Amino acid sequence: MARSAEYRPTPADLAAAAGKTIPDVLAPDLRVLFCGINPGLWSGATGHHFARPGNRFWPALFRSGFTPRLFRPDEQDELPALGLGITNVVTRTSAKADELTKQELRDGGVALADRVLRNRPRILAVLGLGAYRTAFGRPRTTVGRQAETIGDTEIWVLPNPSGLNAHYTLDALADEFRALRRESESRAAPGHAAE
Repeated sequence: MARSAEYRPTPADLAAAAGKTIPDVLAPDLRVLFCGINPGLWSGATGHHFARPGNRFWPALFRSGFTPRLFRPDEQDELPALGLGITNVVTRTSAKADELTKQELRDGGVALADRVLRNRPRILAVLGLGAYRTAFGRPRTTVGRQAETIGDTEIWVLPNPSGLNAHYTLDALADEFRALRRESESRAAPGHAAE
């Protein structure tokens, strides 16, 4: 159940959120489908993606020009109108992504590919280099556009927006998101004529 922006989970709420799932923000033929590694406990407790304070997904989305203003996690359902969506490689919540097994990531990659083939986003943007490498068996992958596709869908790998990712500042993260936005604006939808 999704909660309002004012809701702050208690430690008991966070503990109870372990292993939960939250619905994707998904529609057919999106411009970009952003894919997290898996939902954190804040997301499980609130029902909103990238909900933990300190997660830089929403600020990076705004600073890169994907959204006209800084959205809150509880406004995630407004994204499809902008051609954007959110899913995860692994659906179950955990306190940290490193709690996931390699097999969970590989199985999640198969399920993600099925979702992409059904919903046909122009671009799949996986937010986490290590998770992408494991889920798709690409150990030498780097950040940016990938050579492989899923059907007609391009794949991009972007840095994990978690506040725990010290390798990227918010500005550097927004720069990577901006490069993706520019590319996404130049692409026609899979199976459709250029706009």
